[in-house]
Amino acid sequence: EVQLVESGGGLVQAGGSLRLSCAARGFTGDRLSIGWFRQAPGEEREGLSCITSDGSIHYEDSVRGRFTISHDNAKNTVYLQLDSLKPEDTAVYICVADPYYYCSGYGSSPMKVNDFASWGRGTQVTVSS
Repeated sequence: EVQLVESGGGLVQAGGSLRLSCAARGFTGDRLSIGWFRQAPGEEREGLSCITSDGSIHYEDSVRGRFTISHDNAKNTVYLQLDSLKPEDTAVYICVADPYYYCSGYGSSPMKVNDFASWGRGTQVTVSS
């Protein structure tokens, strides 16, 4: 099973930026998709974006244009750049991974919790107004 370690969360003012990192450990296969969900207090987990090791990227409509996902395959690390942050972006951001899921582009189905087998512990992002 892939182990995921997130970092980069914190407190930022509205309009600010953060960059989250997710390091994947223990994967030995040929292809891996890594992505991000978030969960605000009292809310369900919400898919945000993912990237497959071949570079294919998926964004949910709610974050397209504000969040940018990228990867460094040599380091097995995925980054999520959060720009123009709003107080409603406050949540725990959770890294996910799966060797079978493929991150398709615009118009593809939304990410679902059951699509990803491995989950990190999450990193808190708090946006103040």
